[in-house]
This record gives sequence, structure tokens and C-alpha cells, in this order.
Amino acid sequence: MSADRPLLAIGLMSGTSRDGVDAALVTTDGRAAFAAGAALTLPYEAAFRARLASVMGGRGEVAGVERELTLRHAEAVQALLRAASLSAGQVGVVGFHGQTILHDPAHGRTWQIGDGALLAERVGIDVVNDFRSADVAAGGHGAPLVPLFHGLLTGAMERPVAVLNIGGVANVTWVGAGTIEESLLAFDTGPGNALLDDWALSHTGEPVDRGGALARRGRVDEAVLARLLEHRYFRAAPPKSLDRDAFAALSLGGLCAEDGAATLVAFTAASVACARAHFPAPVRGWIVTGGGRRNPVLMAALAERLAQPVMAAEELGWDGDALEAQAFAYLAVRSLQGLALSLPSTTGVPRPLTGGRLYRAKRIAG
Repeated sequence: MSADRPLLAIGLMSGTSRDGVDAALVTTDGRAAFAAGAALTLPYEAAFRARLASVMGGRGEVAGVERELTLRHAEAVQALLRAASLSAGQVGVVGFHGQTILHDPAHGRTWQIGDGALLAERVGIDVVNDFRSADVAAGGHGAPLVPLFHGLLTGAMERPVAVLNIGGVANVTWVGAGTIEESLLAFDTGPGNALLDDWALSHTGEPVDRGGALARRGRVDEAVLARLLEHRYFRAAPPKSLDRDAFAALSLGGLCAEDGAATLVAFTAASVACARAHFPAPVRGWIVTGGGRRNPVLMAALAERLAQPVMAAEELGWDGDALEAQAFAYLAVRSLQGLALSLPSTTGVPRPLTGGRLYRAKRIAG
């Protein structure tokens, strides 16, 4: 593609919360030009969420779940095209993140299931997937990958600023002044929604603590929280990243449903506060994206522990539900250009590194 011609692209994201496929249209040149388009989410029903959970760590019927996951992503692309009154031939590329089922960069392993060739065949659009493998193979963590997009979105803001994404795992991008290579630091802060979601499911049968209702009725057990925060991960310097279930074995010591939920909310917020020790300079404020921004109890806990302005993405006119899908559309275009997807300061890779694997589709005129 021409280096200066913006391309219409679709990004797809199925995150560590395992709640559905986010699909978003963007127009971008993979550099500074960016415009957001239509977006939608296709939720997963409980049965498929359970099947996804069954293959975490690479166990079980991975191939069958991967095919079903890919076909659901194809449905999301087709639904988005209908919603935007577009044909497949008008879209240049799909950025297909897939579903992370294992992340262990310390042993050179990261695994996102999703069949790029099958998706390209089903939707009739070129597909870029496998965004993380090249980074991990080069010695990086392969995560987080969204910081370059965060840097683009915050380009006109007063800096430093922090963009906090709270999915199943939480990650932060510190954005300072200067060039992209000078201005970004990113890493996973700790748990996001995953522990709380799993706790809610096991204690109430609901897959999430909707509106923070369970946590609101509970009290934080400060002794349990202090013990959780002793985990060595929080003292480790970036680069660093986490698997969804990195803290799953931690015990809450027999807390009731409400107190356990309140303590887990405090754990997420406190681990974010710990992340500030690694920032090159204090930030002016925090922008929160991902599903965690919908939990008012968590947002209040963040504001209390950070003692700084904390705002949801929508307060800046961003679409917090679509942001990661938009990011993978942007990264897919960068991949086509051979541009860097990750930096030493975002994943620990030795040098700015491109990535992604391209699957060509038979083009459909439109």
C-alpha cells in the first residue's frame, strides 16, 4: 500500500475478560492519520465463554474452539459491514488479535488462537493476525501492544498522562513529551477484572459483578489486601506482563462473597497505584478504558488511591468499548507498512519491531 494513503481497516478484539468480540472500523495511514468509524460488540453466551475457559493454558479441544472463535469473528466483521453499509471490497485489511489462551514470555511462549486464513476466506478481506509472536521470539514480552495507539490518541494532550486499560488484566501506558520512542512506557499493572469476574461467577452465578453491586455491599479486608500486594510482580521493574490467571491461585482466606469482591476491587486499584513507582515522572491524570471503567466501585477506588483526576475514555470523546479493536486495526495497517508494533519501552523488545502475519483473501468487488 502507499505510505501516505489512509486505508479503511477493521480491528477485532476478544480480550482476557472473554465476554465477546469487539469490531471497529478506522481509517488510518498507520502513522498520524486516524479517524474512527462504526463499531459493535457481539457478546459471547455463557456456553461459549465456558468453552473458551476450558482451553486456557492450551488444554482441551483447542482446535475446535479456535474454529468456532474464528467463525464468530467472521460474523462480527459481516455485521459491522452491514451496519456501515460497506462491502468487503471497500476494506483494506482486518486486524485479528484472536484470543490469548497462554502468555508466558519468560519461557518464550505466547499463544493467541484464531485462524487468520479461515477468517480471510470467510470475509473476503486480507487479514493480519499473530501480532505478538515476533516480539516474544526477539526476547520481548509481546505485551502490551496498544501503547503506540495510546500515544497517537493523546498526541494533543498535556503530558505526562496515563492511559489505563482494565480488561481481565490491567495495563498502563505512560505517555510523556518527545518522540514516540522517548515518550512511551507500558506494562501490565496487575489484575483487572478477571479475578473479580471469576469470584462473581463462583459465588453468584453471574459472570461479572454488575455495576459493582457485590463489592459495594462488602468491606475490604486490609490484612488480606496487604498479603496480596506482597506478590513479587509489583516490585519488578518493567518491562513486564501477565497471563490472565497469574493471580488465580492467591487465596482470599475464606472471605464472604461481598467482602471478597470488595477486596478484589481494592487489589486492582492498589496494584495500579503501585505502578506509579515505575513512571519516569508523575502524570497529570488517568484515562481509563476497558470494561473496568463501567464498574463505579472500581472507578471510585482508583480515584481514592491515586488521588489524581481519573476519567473514563468517553469523557475525552473516545469509545472505550471499541478502543482495543481500533488499536488492532491501526496495528494491522502498521504491519502492512513494515512499521514498528512494539518498542523497547513497551514490551522490552531489543529494538523497535514490526510483526503480524498477513493472509491474503480473494478480493470481492464492491
